[in-house]
Amino acid sequence: MDTRSHGLQSWIDRLNQAELPALASVVQDLQRLAQQESSSVRELAEVLLRDASLTSKVLRVGNSAYYNPSQETIRTISRAIVLIGFDNVRLIGLSVSLIDGLLTRAPREQLQELLARSFHAAVQARNIAGYVISRHEEEVFIAALLHHLGELAFWGCGGEQADELASALAQPGVEVEDAVRTVLGTSFRQLTQGLVKSWNIGELASLAHNSASHNDPAVFAVHLGTRISEAALQGWDSPALEAVVVQMAEFIGVTPEEALQQVLASADEAVKVAATFGASKLTSWIPNTDPEQIRRQQEQRKARLLQPNLLLLQEALQDLGLLATRRGDLGLILDKLLHGLHQGAGLERVMLAVLADGQSCFRAKRVIGEGTEGWMEDFLLPVEAREQAHIFSYVLRNKEALWMGVPASYNLNELVTQPIRQRLGQGMFFIAPLLAGNREIGVIYADNRISGRALKHEQFVAFQRFGQLTRRCLEALSKRG
Repeated sequence: MDTRSHGLQSWIDRLNQAELPALASVVQDLQRLAQQESSSVRELAEVLLRDASLTSKVLRVGNSAYYNPSQETIRTISRAIVLIGFDNVRLIGLSVSLIDGLLTRAPREQLQELLARSFHAAVQARNIAGYVISRHEEEVFIAALLHHLGELAFWGCGGEQADELASALAQPGVEVEDAVRTVLGTSFRQLTQGLVKSWNIGELASLAHNSASHNDPAVFAVHLGTRISEAALQGWDSPALEAVVVQMAEFIGVTPEEALQQVLASADEAVKVAATFGASKLTSWIPNTDPEQIRRQQEQRKARLLQPNLLLLQEALQDLGLLATRRGDLGLILDKLLHGLHQGAGLERVMLAVLADGQSCFRAKRVIGEGTEGWMEDFLLPVEAREQAHIFSYVLRNKEALWMGVPASYNLNELVTQPIRQRLGQGMFFIAPLLAGNREIGVIYADNRISGRALKHEQFVAFQRFGQLTRRCLEALSKRG
C-alpha cells in the first residue's frame, strides 16, 4: 500500500480491509464455531471447503503421523473430523490459514522467528494445560498461537514501515516499545488486542493479555507457554528459563526437574508440529534441545545469510578503478559491479536495468541473487512522462543515488508505483543512476528482501561508490569506442 498507517484504528482498518480480509474471515468463522455448543461437522467442513488450497492442506496435516498415527487415509474433511476430532481439525485450519496468510506474503526474518516462537508457545501451553484442565486444550493452543497476532500481522503486512522498524530496532541501545510506538502510532499489544476484538477471537485470547486473570488455569497456561518460548531463546540453562520452570512445576504439581523434562519434550514436539503444518522453514527458529545441534544450527543460520566481504569489496572497487583508467571490456565492468555489490557489500538482490527499445522502457540487463532469474525475462518498465514519473525515471533524471524506505526519502514514496512493488516487492532498497559520463544508460537497483534484514549505512556508502566508479568506467569506454 502507498499510504502509511498510524494509530490503532488505522492499522486495524488496513489489516482487515486491504491486507488480510481472507485470513480474518476464516479465523472469525472457525472461532465462532468454537463458541457454539451445537456446531456441526457440516458447518466446520463448509468453512474449510470455501478454499481449495486450505482444504488440501488441512487433509495433508490430518494424514500426518503426528495427528493420525493409525495412518488410516483421510480423504474428506468430514472424515478428518470423525477420526481426529472437531477441535483438532478447527485448530489445524486456523494454524494453516495463519501460516499461509502471513508467510507467503513476506517471509522476512522477524516474521519467521515470531511465528516459530508462537508455535513453540502454543505447544508448551497446551501440554501444560493438559495437567490442570480436562478439556479445551485446543483453545489454549490457539490463544498462545495468537498471543502476538498484532506483531505477526505487522511483520507480514507492514511493508516499508516494517523495514523502517527493523532498521530502528537494529540501532544499539534502542527502547523497543518507544521505537514501535514511533513507527506504528500504537503498541504491538494494543494492536493484538484490537485484532482479537475485531476478529472475535474469543475470551481466552483476550484474557491472556490481562495479568489480573492469571488465576484462571487456562490463562495461566497460555502465560507460561509464552514465557517459556521467549526464555528458551536465551538457552535451556538460562536464569530466565529456570525461573519460569519453577513456576510451572508448582502450577502442575511436579518437581522442577520433571517440569524441565516436559518443557524439553514439548520443544521437540513443537518442531514436529511446525513441520507437519508445512512450515518446516520455521523449525530452525525453535531452540533445539541437543547441545551439539544447537551449536551447529547457529553456525548454519549464520552461513545461510549473505554477509559483506570487505576483502572482495576492496578488490572489486580497485578493479573498477583500474578499468576506469584503461579501456575495459563492458561485460567485465558490469560483472565487477554486480559481484562487488552482491558478494562484497552483501546486498542480496542486485539488478542493472537499462534503457531499451528506443529509450522507451527499462529492461533488466544483468541480475544476481536468489530468485532474480525471472527478472531477465519479465522485468519491463515503461519510461513515464515527467508529470507521471516513477522512481527509476526520477533517479536517472536527477543523477543521484537514493536509499528508499528511510525518513530522508519518504517524500518520494509515491514514485514507487504499483507495477514496481508488484515486481520487486515492498520495503527498503537502494537505487542509483547508471551513467556513462552524463549519458543516461539505466539504473542500478539493490535490496535485502530475501532475509528481510534492514539495509545498512556502510552498504549504501559502498553502493554509491560503485555507482561513481562504474560511471567513470563507462565514460572511458565510450570515449575510446
